[in-house]
Amino acid sequence: MSYQTTLGWSLISSGIVTLILIGLPGDSLWWGIGLLILGLMVLFVRQ
Repeated sequence: MSYQTTLGWSLISSGIVTLILIGLPGDSLWWGIGLLILGLMVLFVRQ
């Protein structure tokens, strides 16, 4: 269970960093949003 929590927080952190680095080439906004959603899903589906 701790693995999924760690994975979830890692994905959320990646999403936040991606949103901060919005100046990257490509559509990093959607990458950030996607990673945030994926991280939240991993955290809430850890049963």
